[in-house]
Amino acid sequence: MTALSGIDLAAELSKVEAHWTPRVVGRVNDQYVKVAKLLGELVWHAHEAEDEMFLVVSGRLRIQLPDDQEVVLTPGQFYVVPRGVQHNPVAEDEVEIVLIETVTTAHTGDVVVERTVPLDRQMGDFR
Repeated sequence: MTALSGIDLAAELSKVEAHWTPRVVGRVNDQYVKVAKLLGELVWHAHEAEDEMFLVVSGRLRIQLPDDQEVVLTPGQFYVVPRGVQHNPVAEDEVEIVLIETVTTAHTGDVVVERTVPLDRQMGDFR
């Protein structure tokens, strides 16, 4: 019998070289599983047609939401930003996360900034 191996999130996160640069490490139906390292803040944006899940592996992530609301996540916690909701991820110190997003999700929604990473650059070794 051939033994298969699972995805080692720590090993995949160690391959991430730049903050705010998600890396696809798996796919479940029409969802990509991505890892990323965050530091500072990204940009206010929304994904009009897709929900987005943030799962914190290490560090503390603050997600700013409309009406001066925010959610703060620590390791082992996740939050799903509903489709169409403006949000801005903020990491005062480095944070390691897993993202689960529909394969059609654009990195920063319809906002394009210097940190926006197109999907083809997120694919890494995953094909």
